Amino acid sequence: MIFETRLDNIPSAECYLLPSDADQMQAWEGRLGPRQTLRVGLVWSGNPKHRNDHNRSIPLPMFSELFSVDAKFVSLQKNPRPQDAEFLCERPDIVDFTSDLPDLAATAALISCLDLVITVDTSVAHLAGALGRPTWILLPYVADWRWLLNREDSPWYPTVRLFRQSETREYGSVIERVRTELIAAAEKWSAGK
Repeated sequence: MIFETRLDNIPSAECYLLPSDADQMQAWEGRLGPRQTLRVGLVWSGNPKHRNDHNRSIPLPMFSELFSVDAKFVSLQKNPRPQDAEFLCERPDIVDFTSDLPDLAATAALISCLDLVITVDTSVAHLAGALGRPTWILLPYVADWRWLLNREDSPWYPTVRLFRQSETREYGSVIERVRTELIAAAEKWSAGK
């Protein structure tokens, strides 16, 4: 209100945050290995103490249908819940470096080495958007006010796409839409190699 910000004058540069450590990015590139497929970061749950966490967090097994897509999946999920941690241990197709992410600077460096971040509404969604990385955010039917209403884009972050629950308030159809778009993104990445 004080700045009289409206949709048409939101100061939304494509990228307004840069990872600060080039050496750290180079180290992540080495750990990720050669670029053979699309690199996709994943975050499926937020802080369980958040008042709306029961609506925004998704159990990791619900993402299973994404893992058949030709992509390299990288967990960005800090402190996974016990059932998700168990599932993650059983999935060698998800790279998990989160024990080496002590802070947001390290997370930013890793995100900068990825082609896409798929996340629920957490700090990683905002970090990836601020870095200008392609980011797909899965939103509950009643989402945080910052994501506005009836939009698939974000005026705050030009590289973000929003995938919203319908009035059914379930994530199955959201994941299916994400999978369809992810297949197309992986095919486009492969064609551009």
